[in-house]
Amino acid sequence: MRIFKEEQRFTKAWLIILLVISMMVPIGITIKDYINSPSSFSTIEFILTISFIVLAASLIFLFKLSTRIDKTGIHYKFFPFHWSYKIITWKEINNAYIRTYSPLNEYGGWGLRGGILWNTSKGKAINVSGDIGIQLELENGNKLLIGTQKQIEAESVLATYKPKIN
Repeated sequence: MRIFKEEQRFTKAWLIILLVISMMVPIGITIKDYINSPSSFSTIEFILTISFIVLAASLIFLFKLSTRIDKTGIHYKFFPFHWSYKIITWKEINNAYIRTYSPLNEYGGWGLRGGILWNTSKGKAINVSGDIGIQLELENGNKLLIGTQKQIEAESVLATYKPKIN
């Protein structure tokens, strides 16, 4: 029995730089207001405001995509949206393969994507980074793409379970 496991987080350097730059404006405005008019809010309010800005920008680092492929099927969890694994059994899958895709053009970016606001013919995508994914075509007609950074391992394990797919 072969098992594929992968965990991914939003840890790209460009994302961290973008978050730091985007925090600088509200933090700068808050500091400027506090310096120019210290009586406008208390020191505790000042500290809480700065803390809130940093915390809000840092929440993205809690997000984690976990994927597991085993004899039962394909399991995925995108914390904090999914608290437990969602399981797609092999019987529910018509086709499963690895493909290159364009996150921005096909799904509008990274994260939990797809649905009403984007190209519904592509289905949904759950991705964190990169442009390689496990494409699932389900027997109910839905499509789901799960991003992966381990293309070769995922291809190998999918080949092992290919006979179980409808």
